[in-house]
Amino acid sequence: MYIYEVKNASKYFEYGILGSFKFPAVDDVNITIDEKPSIYAIAGESGCGKTTLAKMFLRILKADRGTILYRGKNIWKLSGDALKNFYKEVQPVFQDPYDTFNPHENVDNYLIKTAKNLLGLNDEKEVRKRVQDVLDFVGLSYDTIKGKKPREFSGGQLQRVALARSIIPNPKVLIADEPVSMLDASLRINILNFFRDIKNKEKSIIIYITHDLATSYYLSDYIFIMYRGSIVEHGAIQSIVDNPLHPYTQTLLKALPDYRKRDEWFKEEFKPPGIELEEFLIKGCKYANQCPHASERCFKNRPHEIEAEKEHYVACWLAVK
Repeated sequence: MYIYEVKNASKYFEYGILGSFKFPAVDDVNITIDEKPSIYAIAGESGCGKTTLAKMFLRILKADRGTILYRGKNIWKLSGDALKNFYKEVQPVFQDPYDTFNPHENVDNYLIKTAKNLLGLNDEKEVRKRVQDVLDFVGLSYDTIKGKKPREFSGGQLQRVALARSIIPNPKVLIADEPVSMLDASLRINILNFFRDIKNKEKSIIIYITHDLATSYYLSDYIFIMYRGSIVEHGAIQSIVDNPLHPYTQTLLKALPDYRKRDEWFKEEFKPPGIELEEFLIKGCKYANQCPHASERCFKNRPHEIEAEKEHYVACWLAVK
């Protein structure tokens, strides 16, 4: 059984005078997330729709078409205890840790309230123990954060506190939207390693949203490549890196260093081109305008997804025999 299923999901945003036109920020996306603890990357350049998709996973934005299922149930039809359980089991980690906390509230008070609200704990000793346990996990102590406001922490420290907050309820799924993009390269590796620990020790599933293929490769087990609102290729991370089939994936990989130096990739970063709204509206392959292999068929018809290899899927006419 899948813990998450995204079925033909689309999300449209308005543009133009008085919002008279619409474009699909997320366009007919299909994704399945297995119950086994793993790290899934959703990678693509800035503006490709991945943050919109993350908000759809989190039940912040509703799909205009298609459905998103959690444990087999439509997330927008959850209510009562089922909805409470969803918010307990699915936790966000935001790009900017300063957005996680109330700037006027002491961070320790926020963590205590989170433990009480999500775990239903009333005993002060139990609450304090849970907060200390999650702080220990990210290498902090209660005394380190006690009585401090968010502005009194560095970005790296506060992101660790945000990670601690996210694992208070022992979540089944963490959805991390660009969690290291605001940090220096020297700090990224520490946060990425915490995500690995969360997967291995807390047995959580992590959906890692990023524009950075380097950190995707360093961290994840499986990857979805997103371009202009669509998933163009996905599969086991090593299979994608060793044999990228979609021209867009090939372009991303060419911007990165030798894949054999995996532990050095987190220091590198792909610099994306500008966003072209017109490409979101293309009926055929959205990469056709950029692709050196594009044919007339690519502009007219959207390629369907095929399984090119075991655990390796691509939506490209070049791969269709």
